[in-house]
Amino acid sequence: MSESHRFQCTLCGKCCYGQVPLTYKDAIAHAGLFPLGIIWTPVQRGSKDFKRVRELGVSIPLPAPKELVSLIVPTAFIPSTFKCPALVDGKMCGIQKEKPSRCKTMPFYPYRDERFQGENLKPKQGWECDISDAAPIVYDGKSIVLREDFDQEKTDLLEQIPILKKYAEYMFKYSAGLAERLWQASMQEKGGHIITSLSSLLTAIRHPDAVQIASKQLPVLKAYAAMTASDPKLGEFNAYYSGWAMEMTYLSEPRSLSHLPHR
Repeated sequence: MSESHRFQCTLCGKCCYGQVPLTYKDAIAHAGLFPLGIIWTPVQRGSKDFKRVRELGVSIPLPAPKELVSLIVPTAFIPSTFKCPALVDGKMCGIQKEKPSRCKTMPFYPYRDERFQGENLKPKQGWECDISDAAPIVYDGKSIVLREDFDQEKTDLLEQIPILKKYAEYMFKYSAGLAERLWQASMQEKGGHIITSLSSLLTAIRHPDAVQIASKQLPVLKAYAAMTASDPKLGEFNAYYSGWAMEMTYLSEPRSLSHLPHR
């Protein structure tokens, strides 16, 4: 018997809190809205998501027999207790027409094999999403039914792979021990992450609009640094925001990349 799931968003706003994984295109488009970081999520061979991560991510240079791949995901790096800066009146999206692909595709997740997408539709505590018989069938027989947004997000993820590979090559060359740190992160019981800065990505790929992007991102980072400064529980977030703001201050200066060698 085929597995089917019904789902419809009720605009409860509960999923509009905390971190949001973005496509590279969406991250750059919303540099003036979200505080942006780059999250690396390493996966070892044997994981059910290994094949999809290898397809959409990068291979990590490690000596045999270690085999590791990693997602590299531009992310709206927001504490779980903070609402999305685009959320209006606690429920409505203020950028509905321009909202990121990730928000359009929910609850599906293209980093996961389509056969396993049904797991994302199992009711969770606190859900207000409509999964009644009145809601449309969105997943049937291990296939997504309403898939236009899902396919678009996956297309964007595939198109950004050359950019992420160039970034990874740069980071493995200039960030000593990164590959081993990713391996250690992959050994954590629930999976681990390594977090790097948007400025390192812009520098690595020599983005032609790096100065303009940095100028948009800098006030966002400063604002979030101020919002997290007085809460010890958010110390890690504050440290990232403050450090990234310093990097963006430098990057926002004209000709900040001119001294770098051409690659």
